[in-house]
Amino acid sequence: MAIIAPSLLSADFLNLERDCQMINKSEAEWFHIDIMDGHFVPNISFGPMITGFIRKTTSKFCDVHLMIENPEKYVPAFQKAGADNISVHIETCSNLHQNIKQIKELGMQAGVAINPDTPVETLAPYLNEIDVVCMMSVHPGFGGQAFIETTYEKIKQLRKMIDASGSIVKIEVDGGIGIENVADIIAAGANVLVAGNSIFKSVDPIATIKKLKEF
Repeated sequence: MAIIAPSLLSADFLNLERDCQMINKSEAEWFHIDIMDGHFVPNISFGPMITGFIRKTTSKFCDVHLMIENPEKYVPAFQKAGADNISVHIETCSNLHQNIKQIKELGMQAGVAINPDTPVETLAPYLNEIDVVCMMSVHPGFGGQAFIETTYEKIKQLRKMIDASGSIVKIEVDGGIGIENVADIIAAGANVLVAGNSIFKSVDPIATIKKLKEF
């Protein structure tokens, strides 16, 4: 059964505490917090301060996804804000081993995020160092995009790489996930499902999360 990680990027920020409490009441295990800088991706979301406010609402696992350049400058601030896992993008890190080491030394789990156009093979040197691969199934920077169909093969390829390496890395899939494709994503080998609009725009978000957990 996959972990469900609602993406707060799709929450109602005028009612953020309400939406956080909805996740607390639901069967979702993780909070997914997307950080965008307007450089690596074209949009800007929020930073450590809002992350800290989200952390105060929950004891659940806070999964912070840094879609930013120079992530090493900001990792300590997100650790202080309460992140349990930080994922940095392979595309932005000139010394990814060092980025992973920094996150681990601050007492958090470490993840590596990968864009749709980046080959899965580039992850091979890091699989025994990290806890999570955040595989983007949409182009990062905006919510509400359609799932990229080629992601299924990338998940299967990554699952084979992980199994062959003997590591226990979780495959987190981020973007365009809903009731209509969740079964195929899990069958391909995913462990963690990040869902935004399909949860927060639904008539009954708690029921939608429950439905996602049934697959």
